[in-house]
Amino acid sequence: MELRHLRYFVAVAEERNFTRAAERLHIAQPPLSRQIQQLEEYLGVALIEKGTRPLRLTEAGQFFLAHAKPLLDQVRDLKSMTQRVGKVERIINAGFVASTLYGLLPDIIRRYRAAHPEVEVVMHEMTTVEQMKALKEGRIDVGFGRLKSEDPSIRRILLREERMVLALFPGHRLAAGDAPLRLVDLVHEPLLVYPSTPRPSFADQVLGLFSEAHLTPDHVAEVRELQIAMGLVAAEQGLAIVPASVQGMHHRNVVYRPIEDKHAFSPIFFSVRHMERTPELEQMLAVIYEIYDDYGLPHTKETL
Repeated sequence: MELRHLRYFVAVAEERNFTRAAERLHIAQPPLSRQIQQLEEYLGVALIEKGTRPLRLTEAGQFFLAHAKPLLDQVRDLKSMTQRVGKVERIINAGFVASTLYGLLPDIIRRYRAAHPEVEVVMHEMTTVEQMKALKEGRIDVGFGRLKSEDPSIRRILLREERMVLALFPGHRLAAGDAPLRLVDLVHEPLLVYPSTPRPSFADQVLGLFSEAHLTPDHVAEVRELQIAMGLVAAEQGLAIVPASVQGMHHRNVVYRPIEDKHAFSPIFFSVRHMERTPELEQMLAVIYEIYDDYGLPHTKETL
Protein backbone atom coordinates (compact mmCIF):
# COMPACT_ATOMS: atom_id res chain seq x y z
CA MET A 1 0.00 0.00 0.00
CA GLU A 2 1.40 3.39 -1.04
CA LEU A 3 0.48 6.99 -0.30
CA ARG A 4 -1.21 7.36 -3.67
CA HIS A 5 -3.69 4.66 -2.66
CA LEU A 6 -4.66 6.75 0.37
CA ARG A 7 -4.99 9.93 -1.72
CA TYR A 8 -7.07 8.19 -4.37
CA PHE A 9 -9.38 6.52 -1.87
CA VAL A 10 -9.95 9.74 0.12
CA ALA A 11 -10.80 11.61 -3.10
CA VAL A 12 -13.32 8.94 -4.14
CA ALA A 13 -14.85 8.80 -0.66
CA GLU A 14 -15.19 12.59 -0.40
CA GLU A 15 -16.52 13.10 -3.94
CA ARG A 16 -18.75 9.98 -3.71
CA ASN A 17 -18.23 9.59 -7.43
CA PHE A 18 -15.35 8.09 -9.46
CA THR A 19 -15.67 10.59 -12.32
CA ARG A 20 -15.48 13.66 -10.07
CA ALA A 21 -12.66 12.10 -8.05
CA ALA A 22 -10.67 11.44 -11.24
CA GLU A 23 -11.15 15.07 -12.31
CA ARG A 24 -10.00 16.26 -8.86
CA LEU A 25 -6.90 14.06 -9.08
CA HIS A 26 -6.22 14.97 -12.74
CA ILE A 27 -6.14 11.34 -13.84
CA ALA A 28 -8.39 9.20 -16.04
CA GLN A 29 -11.18 7.21 -14.40
CA PRO A 30 -10.09 3.65 -15.43
CA PRO A 31 -6.65 3.91 -13.71
CA LEU A 32 -8.35 5.34 -10.62
CA SER A 33 -10.78 2.42 -10.49
CA ARG A 34 -7.86 -0.03 -10.82
CA GLN A 35 -5.99 1.65 -7.97
CA ILE A 36 -9.01 1.34 -5.67
CA GLN A 37 -9.42 -2.29 -6.69
CA GLN A 38 -5.74 -2.94 -5.92
CA LEU A 39 -6.20 -1.32 -2.49
CA GLU A 40 -9.18 -3.54 -1.69
CA GLU A 41 -7.25 -6.61 -2.83
CA TYR A 42 -4.30 -5.63 -0.66
CA LEU A 43 -6.52 -5.12 2.38
CA GLY A 44 -8.65 -8.18 1.67
CA VAL A 45 -11.92 -6.29 2.29
CA ALA A 46 -14.41 -4.28 0.27
CA LEU A 47 -14.20 -0.54 0.96
CA ILE A 48 -16.98 0.59 -1.37
CA GLU A 49 -20.43 -0.95 -1.70
CA LYS A 50 -20.90 -2.27 -5.21
CA GLY A 51 -23.53 -0.74 -7.48
CA THR A 52 -24.59 2.10 -5.19
CA ARG A 53 -25.33 5.59 -6.50
CA PRO A 54 -24.23 7.87 -5.01
CA LEU A 55 -21.24 5.86 -3.91
CA ARG A 56 -21.40 4.49 -0.34
CA LEU A 57 -18.60 3.15 1.83
CA THR A 58 -18.74 -0.15 3.65
CA GLU A 59 -18.14 -0.18 7.39
CA ALA A 60 -14.50 -1.09 6.65
CA GLY A 61 -14.34 1.78 4.16
CA GLN A 62 -15.58 4.29 6.74
CA PHE A 63 -12.98 3.04 9.21
CA PHE A 64 -10.22 3.29 6.58
CA LEU A 65 -11.27 6.83 5.60
CA ALA A 66 -11.24 8.03 9.22
CA HIS A 67 -7.61 6.90 9.60
CA ALA A 68 -6.36 7.70 6.08
CA LYS A 69 -7.15 11.43 6.27
CA PRO A 70 -5.02 12.12 9.39
CA LEU A 71 -2.14 10.16 7.83
CA LEU A 72 -2.26 12.34 4.71
CA ASP A 73 -2.39 15.46 6.91
CA GLN A 74 0.74 14.27 8.73
CA VAL A 75 2.56 13.69 5.44
CA ARG A 76 1.67 17.22 4.31
CA ASP A 77 2.83 18.63 7.65
CA LEU A 78 6.09 16.69 7.39
CA LYS A 79 6.72 18.17 3.96
CA SER A 80 6.05 21.71 5.19
CA MET A 81 8.25 21.35 8.27
CA THR A 82 11.10 19.79 6.31
CA GLN A 83 10.99 22.63 3.81
CA ARG A 84 11.09 25.13 6.68
CA VAL A 85 14.13 23.46 8.24
CA GLY A 86 15.91 23.49 4.89
CA LYS A 87 15.40 27.22 4.30
CA VAL A 88 18.09 29.69 5.26
CA GLU A 89 15.66 32.55 5.92
CA ARG A 90 13.44 32.32 8.98
CA ILE A 91 9.89 33.55 8.44
CA ILE A 92 6.66 33.21 10.40
CA ASN A 93 3.45 33.82 8.48
CA ALA A 94 0.77 34.63 11.04
CA GLY A 95 -2.98 34.79 10.43
CA PHE A 96 -5.14 36.90 12.71
CA VAL A 97 -8.77 37.95 13.11
CA ALA A 98 -9.28 41.71 13.03
CA SER A 99 -10.42 42.09 16.63
CA THR A 100 -7.09 40.80 17.99
CA LEU A 101 -5.36 43.88 16.54
CA TYR A 102 -7.10 46.02 19.16
CA GLY A 103 -5.85 43.82 21.98
CA LEU A 104 -2.36 42.59 22.78
CA LEU A 105 -1.41 41.10 19.42
CA PRO A 106 0.55 44.22 18.32
CA ASP A 107 2.50 44.12 21.63
CA ILE A 108 3.20 40.42 21.11
CA ILE A 109 4.55 40.95 17.59
CA ARG A 110 6.67 43.97 18.61
CA ARG A 111 8.22 42.15 21.55
CA TYR A 112 8.84 39.01 19.50
CA ARG A 113 10.56 40.99 16.74
CA ALA A 114 12.69 42.82 19.31
CA ALA A 115 13.77 39.54 20.93
CA HIS A 116 14.25 37.67 17.63
CA PRO A 117 15.25 40.17 14.92
CA GLU A 118 16.56 37.31 12.77
CA VAL A 119 12.96 36.11 12.21
CA GLU A 120 10.66 37.93 9.79
CA VAL A 121 7.01 38.03 10.87
CA VAL A 122 4.44 38.53 8.09
CA MET A 123 0.85 39.24 9.16
CA HIS A 124 -2.25 38.11 7.25
CA GLU A 125 -5.77 39.23 8.23
CA MET A 126 -8.20 36.30 7.85
CA THR A 127 -11.15 34.74 9.64
CA THR A 128 -10.68 31.69 11.85
CA VAL A 129 -12.17 29.44 9.16
CA GLU A 130 -9.75 30.87 6.59
CA GLN A 131 -6.87 30.35 9.03
CA MET A 132 -7.65 26.64 9.36
CA LYS A 133 -7.54 26.22 5.58
CA ALA A 134 -4.37 28.33 5.25
CA LEU A 135 -2.61 26.30 7.96
CA LYS A 136 -3.38 23.01 6.24
CA GLU A 137 -2.23 24.41 2.89
CA GLY A 138 1.01 25.75 4.42
CA ARG A 139 0.25 29.41 3.62
CA ILE A 140 0.52 30.45 7.28
CA ASP A 141 2.41 28.95 10.24
CA VAL A 142 0.25 30.17 13.12
CA GLY A 143 -3.24 31.56 13.50
CA PHE A 144 -4.78 33.81 16.14
CA GLY A 145 -8.53 33.13 16.04
CA ARG A 146 -11.63 32.96 18.19
CA LEU A 147 -13.84 30.10 17.01
CA LYS A 148 -13.83 26.68 18.59
CA SER A 149 -13.36 23.89 16.06
CA GLU A 150 -12.16 20.31 15.90
CA ASP A 151 -9.66 19.31 13.24
CA PRO A 152 -7.19 16.46 13.86
CA SER A 153 -4.57 18.14 11.68
CA ILE A 154 -4.60 21.40 13.70
CA ARG A 155 -3.31 21.91 17.26
CA ARG A 156 -5.28 24.65 19.04
CA ILE A 157 -4.05 26.17 22.30
CA LEU A 158 -6.55 28.24 24.27
CA LEU A 159 -4.64 31.35 25.32
CA ARG A 160 -7.36 33.03 27.35
CA GLU A 161 -11.06 33.91 27.50
CA GLU A 162 -11.82 37.56 26.74
CA ARG A 163 -14.98 39.18 28.10
CA MET A 164 -17.49 40.54 25.59
CA VAL A 165 -18.96 44.04 25.77
CA LEU A 166 -21.78 45.89 24.06
CA ALA A 167 -20.90 48.66 21.59
CA LEU A 168 -23.61 51.32 21.22
CA PHE A 169 -24.00 54.98 20.33
CA PRO A 170 -23.85 57.59 23.14
CA GLY A 171 -27.50 58.64 22.90
CA HIS A 172 -28.91 55.13 23.26
CA ARG A 173 -31.08 54.46 26.32
CA LEU A 174 -28.66 51.71 27.46
CA ALA A 175 -25.56 53.90 27.14
CA ALA A 176 -25.87 55.55 30.56
CA GLY A 177 -24.75 53.87 33.75
CA ASP A 178 -21.91 51.61 34.79
CA ALA A 179 -23.77 48.45 35.82
CA PRO A 180 -23.27 45.45 33.49
CA LEU A 181 -26.05 44.68 31.02
CA ARG A 182 -27.66 41.30 30.47
CA LEU A 183 -28.47 39.63 27.17
CA VAL A 184 -32.16 39.78 28.00
CA ASP A 185 -31.82 43.60 27.88
CA LEU A 186 -30.82 43.35 24.21
CA VAL A 187 -33.36 41.01 22.62
CA HIS A 188 -35.55 43.83 21.29
CA GLU A 189 -32.63 45.95 20.04
CA PRO A 190 -31.32 45.93 16.42
CA LEU A 191 -28.24 43.71 16.62
CA LEU A 192 -25.32 43.89 14.17
CA VAL A 193 -23.24 40.70 13.82
CA TYR A 194 -20.08 40.06 11.79
CA PRO A 195 -18.61 38.70 9.61
CA SER A 196 -21.39 37.60 7.28
CA THR A 197 -19.08 35.14 5.49
CA PRO A 198 -17.44 32.69 5.68
CA ARG A 199 -19.43 30.77 8.29
CA PRO A 200 -19.20 29.65 11.01
CA SER A 201 -17.85 32.96 12.32
CA PHE A 202 -17.85 35.33 15.28
CA ALA A 203 -21.44 36.13 14.28
CA ASP A 204 -22.42 32.57 15.20
CA GLN A 205 -20.52 32.89 18.47
CA VAL A 206 -22.58 35.96 19.40
CA LEU A 207 -25.87 34.37 18.35
CA GLY A 208 -24.86 31.27 20.30
CA LEU A 209 -24.75 33.36 23.48
CA PHE A 210 -28.43 34.17 23.08
CA SER A 211 -29.24 30.56 22.25
CA GLU A 212 -27.48 29.34 25.42
CA ALA A 213 -29.55 31.84 27.41
CA HIS A 214 -32.73 30.59 25.65
CA LEU A 215 -33.22 33.98 24.01
CA THR A 216 -33.85 35.02 20.40
CA PRO A 217 -32.98 38.56 19.21
CA ASP A 218 -35.83 40.26 17.33
CA HIS A 219 -33.68 42.06 14.77
CA VAL A 220 -30.33 40.74 13.49
CA ALA A 221 -28.37 42.24 10.60
CA GLU A 222 -25.21 40.60 9.25
CA VAL A 223 -22.37 42.83 8.05
CA ARG A 224 -19.14 41.98 6.31
CA GLU A 225 -16.57 42.93 8.95
CA LEU A 226 -15.88 44.46 12.36
CA GLN A 227 -15.06 47.94 11.06
CA ILE A 228 -18.38 48.15 9.20
CA ALA A 229 -20.28 47.03 12.30
CA MET A 230 -18.61 49.73 14.38
CA GLY A 231 -19.32 52.38 11.76
CA LEU A 232 -22.98 51.43 11.72
CA VAL A 233 -23.09 51.54 15.53
CA ALA A 234 -21.69 55.10 15.39
CA ALA A 235 -24.35 55.96 12.78
CA GLU A 236 -27.05 54.78 15.23
CA GLN A 237 -28.04 51.86 13.02
CA GLY A 238 -27.76 49.19 15.69
CA LEU A 239 -25.75 47.66 18.53
CA ALA A 240 -22.89 45.15 18.38
CA ILE A 241 -21.49 42.64 20.85
CA VAL A 242 -17.70 42.65 20.52
CA PRO A 243 -14.62 41.43 22.43
CA ALA A 244 -13.53 43.87 25.16
CA SER A 245 -10.25 44.58 23.32
CA VAL A 246 -12.22 46.36 20.56
CA GLN A 247 -12.57 49.27 23.00
CA GLY A 248 -9.03 50.09 21.84
CA MET A 249 -10.58 51.54 18.64
CA HIS A 250 -11.56 54.69 20.64
CA HIS A 251 -14.36 55.70 18.25
CA ARG A 252 -15.75 59.07 19.41
CA ASN A 253 -19.35 58.09 18.58
CA VAL A 254 -19.26 54.65 20.23
CA VAL A 255 -19.46 53.79 23.92
CA TYR A 256 -19.17 50.38 25.57
CA ARG A 257 -21.05 48.65 28.36
CA PRO A 258 -20.01 45.37 30.02
CA ILE A 259 -22.18 42.26 29.68
CA GLU A 260 -22.53 40.16 32.81
CA ASP A 261 -23.89 36.85 31.43
CA LYS A 262 -21.58 34.00 32.47
CA HIS A 263 -21.06 32.77 28.90
CA ALA A 264 -20.27 36.22 27.47
CA PHE A 265 -16.62 35.45 26.76
CA SER A 266 -14.74 35.04 23.50
CA PRO A 267 -11.79 32.64 23.46
CA ILE A 268 -8.46 33.45 21.80
CA PHE A 269 -6.73 30.45 20.22
CA PHE A 270 -3.14 29.93 19.08
CA SER A 271 -3.41 27.46 16.16
CA VAL A 272 -0.59 25.53 14.47
CA ARG A 273 -0.27 22.39 12.39
CA HIS A 274 -0.55 19.36 14.64
CA MET A 275 3.04 18.14 14.28
CA GLU A 276 4.72 21.57 14.10
CA ARG A 277 7.30 22.12 16.88
CA THR A 278 9.63 24.80 15.51
CA PRO A 279 11.75 27.01 17.81
CA GLU A 280 10.14 30.12 16.28
CA LEU A 281 6.64 29.07 17.31
CA GLU A 282 7.77 27.96 20.77
CA GLN A 283 9.46 31.35 21.25
CA MET A 284 6.31 33.20 20.13
CA LEU A 285 4.18 31.24 22.59
CA ALA A 286 6.65 32.09 25.36
CA VAL A 287 6.41 35.80 24.48
CA ILE A 288 2.61 35.63 24.65
CA TYR A 289 2.66 34.18 28.16
CA GLU A 290 5.30 36.72 29.21
CA ILE A 291 3.07 39.60 28.10
CA TYR A 292 -0.02 38.11 29.73
CA ASP A 293 1.95 37.82 32.98
CA ASP A 294 3.12 41.44 32.67
CA TYR A 295 -0.48 42.62 32.32
CA GLY A 296 -1.72 40.32 35.06
CA LEU A 297 -4.18 38.62 32.72
CA PRO A 298 -5.55 35.21 33.69
CA HIS A 299 -4.68 32.60 31.08
CA THR A 300 -3.93 28.96 30.50
CA LYS A 301 -0.36 27.90 29.84
CA GLU A 302 0.60 25.07 27.49
CA THR A 303 3.65 24.08 25.48
CA LEU A 304 3.82 22.95 21.87
